[in-house]
Amino acid sequence: MAASTMRSTSTAGAPSGIWKVAGLVVAGAGTAGSLWLSLGLGLEACPLCFYQRAFVMAVAGLLFVALLTSARTSVLPSLLALPAAVAGLGVAVFHVSLEASGKLECPGGVFGWGTAPQQSLAMFVLLVIVLTVAACRGRRVAAVSPAAISAAAVVGLLFAVGAIASAPPLPPPPAAPYDEPLTICRPPYRAL
Repeated sequence: MAASTMRSTSTAGAPSGIWKVAGLVVAGAGTAGSLWLSLGLGLEACPLCFYQRAFVMAVAGLLFVALLTSARTSVLPSLLALPAAVAGLGVAVFHVSLEASGKLECPGGVFGWGTAPQQSLAMFVLLVIVLTVAACRGRRVAAVSPAAISAAAVVGLLFAVGAIASAPPLPPPPAAPYDEPLTICRPPYRAL
């Protein structure tokens, strides 16, 4: 019995490392996609886009540094990255809800698959799932309790509320159609 317990404990950390790398890949892709929209396609990031970009960059930076250090064998980096990922998810949900309600129109995302906020939302959903799994699959199962994961999620939600509340108010809808192409999230023109 001791051998099977030892075997399961010693192999439990390997999947955590894989999930942590997966989290870095997702966060890196989110960062690259966000920067490509601005630098490659010439789109402008609105304040909500900037918050999402900052949160995904924070996750990517934390996981990258963790993988370069002895922290790569710990579940702690995944847990520490979770609040930023949840915050980005919260802002992305709010952003997409503004689109869905017709209060904003936003430019298309990378490869034209949905809008930029919709792509961000999909990326943050995946990132939160990957980080949660990574935090739960560590070498020392007791190292991350459900309470710690819940606390990380609550902190992330508070960050999201703070980001949304501190964002500048939306400009009023225009009285006439826009003369310039859609390069930033903006209130749509509505003919009366």
